[in-house]
Amino acid sequence: MTMQVNAALGAGAILLQQNAADWLECFKLAGKALVDSHRVTETYIHEMISAFEELGPYMVIAPGIALAHGRPSAAVIETGLSLITLKEPVAFGSESNDPVRLVIGLAAVDHDSHLDLMAALSQILMDETKVNILLQADKEALVRQTLS
Repeated sequence: MTMQVNAALGAGAILLQQNAADWLECFKLAGKALVDSHRVTETYIHEMISAFEELGPYMVIAPGIALAHGRPSAAVIETGLSLITLKEPVAFGSESNDPVRLVIGLAAVDHDSHLDLMAALSQILMDETKVNILLQADKEALVRQTLS
């Protein structure tokens, strides 16, 4: 099942040890990685930002981990993920889970097709050892090995 996560991370979808000043830059990085991996169009980046502005920091799903996403839309070409690690943690405004060092971008073509993918991703993110490896990684190969 975890192979799904690797498959959802297309070429260009992983950016490691990035610098970001705020949540907005984090979303732009996650969105650009989704664009670069041909999962979404540029429009989706704006949709992700709008969703966060409208709904707030509920997207910070666990301590240090944000799931940047928008609603399924015409801007989504294919369901996929991006994975961004940050050199320095960024505050998203979440009382319980700030600051963030791992940003997962999610694009889904509909409301159901990504559920198995999210289940596989959550299994990885609940493993503290794997999360720590991801946060320290400076090579994509190590990230993909950890996710498989």
